[in-house]
Amino acid sequence: MIVLASQSASRRAMLEAAGIPFRAQPAQVDERGIELEMGNAPPEDVALALARAKALAVFAEAEIVLGSDSLVSCAGRRFDKPASREQAAEHLRFFSGKVMELHSAAALVRDGDVIWAEHALARLHVAQLSDSFIETYLEAEWPAVAGCVGVFRIEARGVQLFEAIEGDYFTILGMPLLKVQSALRKLGVMEQ
Repeated sequence: MIVLASQSASRRAMLEAAGIPFRAQPAQVDERGIELEMGNAPPEDVALALARAKALAVFAEAEIVLGSDSLVSCAGRRFDKPASREQAAEHLRFFSGKVMELHSAAALVRDGDVIWAEHALARLHVAQLSDSFIETYLEAEWPAVAGCVGVFRIEARGVQLFEAIEGDYFTILGMPLLKVQSALRKLGVMEQ
């Protein structure tokens, strides 16, 4: 059994669906503080740092702790979860017609040491979004997307935002599950 250092419903659902035994213990990490410390570091480095910090924040003796985080960048800017519906609309207007890069990272920690960390990238081609569409979309999806860094849930109406997607589904949901499974197999936590 592993410990998931997250309160994310989508990450819990991924592990449950994959049949990976786990227990959840949310990590208390100052995500914005870590991002500020890292300044203009590449988004994948920030996502990896956040995943490591979350896994390290949860100590579980002799158990493996899984930390994961996602970060969105678009046209050279990093984006956090929207603080308000107004900010969500601003983000969507910015994403309109551009390619959003979703960086998902995961880290495994045992006895206070990072034993594995990986990053995956999904590129999401956002359609041209009218103000009317954005308003209708947020009417239907807010506040559910308040906790979503890209202001979307791909498994819901968020799919309407995109013209094309490059990358695997799990990365888009917020964790590079295929890479996590591979690491857990190599560590003997999952059967091969």
